[in-house]
Amino acid sequence: MSENTKNQNSADKMGTAPLLKLIITMSLPSFFSMMVQALYNIVDSIFVSRLGEYALSAVSIVFPIQMLIISVGSGASVGLSSLISRRLGEKNIKSAQSAADHGVYLSVAHWTLFLIFGLFFSNWFCRLFSDSEILYNAANTYCKIVTIGSLFVINSCSTEKVMQACGNVTLPMITMISGAVTNIILDPIMIFGYFGCPRLEVAGAAYATVIGQIVTFVLNIIFIAKAKIAVKPTYKLRKIEIRTIKDIYAVGIPAMIMQAISSVTTLCLNTILTAFSSTYVAVLGVYFKLQSFIFMPVVGINFGIMPIMGYNYGAKNKERLMKTYKYGMIIAFIIMIIGSTVFKTIPAQLMGMFDAEGEMLKTGIVCLKTISWMFPLAPVSMISIAIFQATGHGFYSALVSVLRQLIIIVPLAYIFSKVWGVLGIWWAYPIAETASVIICLLLVRSIYVKKISKF
Repeated sequence: MSENTKNQNSADKMGTAPLLKLIITMSLPSFFSMMVQALYNIVDSIFVSRLGEYALSAVSIVFPIQMLIISVGSGASVGLSSLISRRLGEKNIKSAQSAADHGVYLSVAHWTLFLIFGLFFSNWFCRLFSDSEILYNAANTYCKIVTIGSLFVINSCSTEKVMQACGNVTLPMITMISGAVTNIILDPIMIFGYFGCPRLEVAGAAYATVIGQIVTFVLNIIFIAKAKIAVKPTYKLRKIEIRTIKDIYAVGIPAMIMQAISSVTTLCLNTILTAFSSTYVAVLGVYFKLQSFIFMPVVGINFGIMPIMGYNYGAKNKERLMKTYKYGMIIAFIIMIIGSTVFKTIPAQLMGMFDAEGEMLKTGIVCLKTISWMFPLAPVSMISIAIFQATGHGFYSALVSVLRQLIIIVPLAYIFSKVWGVLGIWWAYPIAETASVIICLLLVRSIYVKKISKF
């Protein structure tokens, strides 16, 4: 039996293994790695908050740019993973291999865009949100470092998704956890200047982030070279295939748009909040860090179930595809109920981790209690997005995000802020999520009737 045949057989488990056990096996590594990633986001902000509210506000201002970097890298890799898993389901190894190689080329191209932004547009961006010189300098320094150093996180997104698409979720978990732990360890050392390291303050948080991403990148390169998987990037120059790039972007661009819209939405909300006070920008930044501890595990579930759904869609296994969708929904709902309960019962303690006091604490408590009403609704859109991407209907995922965030959240937040002040901005989230649930269910039904039911 050839090596390719053995590796293909290892991918075939997505079409034959006991389903619930397979979902747990595929999802747990991503689940835990996302939990660690969320923990690192929180710890990063906790350390920065010790420098003062200005530092937390500075990191919050740049957070949408970091989200945009992840959106581009992760979005393209979602398209890559979807294409590879579908081609493996079709037993088309050659096409899957071509996709893996093209993922590397696209990673470099995407990083070039952020390199240019960091070098020439960071100053302009950070000036938009504050006239305070200390806040501007901190935000600009942080922004330049994370954008110029973004090559490593963008490339890691692709290599992780190649391994996941081939059924190996353990190695990506190890690399992501290793990078996050490195970041957590380096944060206090580089921010406050321990063990002989100079005190770098906000810049230290940025350097710790990039170094953690370098660790993930290096481990990905090592692991993927040794992994026994059906396809892997060769890191060799080969002829660019426009069709392969189109196939990746068919799902990847909508996924980028879907995730980038979150960045655009945050920028818009920061602009609205800035009119009240930079304190509210910090509150929103804290909310995003805290909610990531709830939402990131569900993203991990998505990473686990999408290759299973993509494989079974390619193999035309209707029953297995839809059962995966239902199981994913149930697991995500349980996570969100737990998260909503925590946000509603101990909001003061959660805000207290970031040294919140006075107006920041008061507003933060209201923010967490209000927005968390949407948590039990979120699994519908999050898991539906996974089935959109797995079946090659990436446009639907982007459509849902555009309608939910740009068309609903931002206008509502602006209008409500004029009537109810900052409180109105928080209530825009649950209302938008309700509309998203209805839209997602209609689109899933459309895919099922037009495509899946005909298998």
